[in-house]
Amino acid sequence: MESKSLENRVTALERDVEILRGLPDRVATLEERLLQFQLEVRGEFSAVRHEMHRLAETLRIEIRAGDSETRRYMRVLHEEVLSRIANIHRR
Repeated sequence: MESKSLENRVTALERDVEILRGLPDRVATLEERLLQFQLEVRGEFSAVRHEMHRLAETLRIEIRAGDSETRRYMRVLHEEVLSRIANIHRR
């Protein structure tokens, strides 16, 4: 009975060793995939950063244009207020 148990244990051990023999290849494949993923992610992040810088510059330009328009409108309102004040003083 004990020899069969020993035989089963040896068989299980051989099976485990066989599985472990393939482990270095699997780890190497995983390492390659990880490096590939790292390169892809780095490229995508670079593209995203570039796009964000481009959008930020576009936004700055639009804000400046809006600031200019706001200043023009404020000048018009200011002139209107001065005109109304002048009219009040004339009455």
